Amino acid sequence: MVTVHHGPAWKVSVYGREHGVPHFHIEGPGYRGSIGIASLEPIVGTVPPAVLRAARACARDNQAALLRTWQELNA
Repeated sequence: MVTVHHGPAWKVSVYGREHGVPHFHIEGPGYRGSIGIASLEPIVGTVPPAVLRAARACARDNQAALLRTWQELNA
């Protein structure tokens, strides 16, 4: 797992040994969700709307790096 961003009470991580479409995880106290890197749309899980907006903004600015990290960990 590589944590690529920390919010005030949440983090964005990319895991190795994953399957499916390239995605990242948003995790915080009591919630976890997976978000597609290309679409920035939720795949599974529930994330508070404000956290989802902030994480998407971060991901949008770093999409290429997120995809590169996912590909390195899931070759």
